[in-house]
Amino acid sequence: MAIRPTLTVGLGNFGATFAPGEWGGFVDLGRAAEDAGIDRVVVVDHVVMGPHTENYMWGKFPVPPDAPWLEPLTVLASVAAVTNRVRLATGILIAPLRPPALLAKQVATLDQMSGGRVDLGVGTGWQREEYDAQGLAFEDRGQLLDDSLAACRALWRDTPAALETPTLSFRDIYCMPKPVQPGGVPVWIAGTLHQRNLARVVEYGAGWIPIMGETVEGIAASVQRIRDACAGAGRDPSTLQVQAPLRLVMGDGGRPDLDASMASVPELLAAGATDVIVTLRAFARDAASSPGAMVRIRDAFDAATTDLAG
Repeated sequence: MAIRPTLTVGLGNFGATFAPGEWGGFVDLGRAAEDAGIDRVVVVDHVVMGPHTENYMWGKFPVPPDAPWLEPLTVLASVAAVTNRVRLATGILIAPLRPPALLAKQVATLDQMSGGRVDLGVGTGWQREEYDAQGLAFEDRGQLLDDSLAACRALWRDTPAALETPTLSFRDIYCMPKPVQPGGVPVWIAGTLHQRNLARVVEYGAGWIPIMGETVEGIAASVQRIRDACAGAGRDPSTLQVQAPLRLVMGDGGRPDLDASMASVPELLAAGATDVIVTLRAFARDAASSPGAMVRIRDAFDAATTDLAG
């Protein structure tokens, strides 16, 4: 059975979304997303920032190093308290920066408190200084991510749990409560589809988040690779979810044109995307205009997918 296309909106939990001292208003964005019928909200992650934002590989970094970055799991917990339906996602959480057992506990708690609405998008990040500040080796980030995912799966599934990995070992460990969602919180693996990440998606991923800037053709080719690998591993390829960013088309006023941008949605879905993510800041100038923008985004997405509903 085909997966119904879903709409995710990226909320800006960093930078100048709110003035200093006014970040408590972020919960209003979550409530507005639910009221607008958005399927999922997503927030991003940097634990700390170093001075070398020029090392960001995908263009100019959006904010200076001293800009605020709210911790995503804490933000989602506050949104969970004022919503009932909208899914709560990280995109991405730099999982290796958290102690694995603590991460498993935090995410399971959030899933319990939200009634089973969490999607955990994870990756390794790009910034060496974050690993230095945690006393972790940047070169070990891939192994640390693998071991974090293995720990979460074991702690969410088994009572008691045991694990033996290159960086982590435990046995007879109890981590309660478990997540609400059967099988644990869905994990979305982000990044370039090199061989190790392909294996990670097949082993742990409910979904795949392509690297920023990936072309539609690149997404299509990678989705086919993942599906083939899933089939080879005895996993049903049709269960794979794929998130793709809306292709922005600029209007005459120098701002993205919503309807023209939404015209790319059928192409993204044909490439294998099951979820389209829209950055709220592209269509809302400030927090005050965000609720109306989310209604327009939902309406435009529905119009773009009406002929695909069957």
